[in-house]
Amino acid sequence: MKLKVCGITQVQQLLQLDELGVDYAGLIFYSRSVRYVLNKLKSKDVQQLPLSLQKVGVFVNASEEDIKTQIELYGLDVVQLHGDETPAFSSHISNLVTVIKSFRITQKNEQNIDWMVKPYEDSCDYYLFDTNRPGAYGGTGEKFDWGILNYNKINKPFFLSGGIGVRDIEKLKTFTHPFFYATDVNSKVEIEDGIKDINAITELVNELVTK
Repeated sequence: MKLKVCGITQVQQLLQLDELGVDYAGLIFYSRSVRYVLNKLKSKDVQQLPLSLQKVGVFVNASEEDIKTQIELYGLDVVQLHGDETPAFSSHISNLVTVIKSFRITQKNEQNIDWMVKPYEDSCDYYLFDTNRPGAYGGTGEKFDWGILNYNKINKPFFLSGGIGVRDIEKLKTFTHPFFYATDVNSKVEIEDGIKDINAITELVNELVTK
């Protein structure tokens, strides 16, 4: 599987992730996040890096103008729409760049995931499933029941997110779904907000990433 490490705030750690063989690094462009990248990383420092990994810009209900600006400034390869963006908006952004559309899972909607994703089938490249907490857009550090994904009609590659860390390695190895594409980690592999535990990420890469 592929690995995405989200919430990167240091140039040095971007380089370390690239050297380790991480597939995606997430830069958060949501001002309410403690990992808000505009307060941490200068665009010129990021854009000039010779990276093999793909830089993912994470946006929450941002304007098209803002997204286009950050794609150019930071040299983003992928945009993750992590808010309440419409299928039409997602489709428009997908004409510019690869799009991951996120969906927040709750006990109330877990039986209707297929209805949540269906309008987006033709307007994004990947799905991402994360745990929902009222008032929060990701970063909850909590898991949902992954097994429910097998009871829904998901026919697009997806990222699995929400409170995942090294303690979940064996569970990830045994979780099967024909469209399970990548694992997304963030708060559970941190020393402090926005500072990643490189030893933990090394373990995840060694155990999970398809070479």
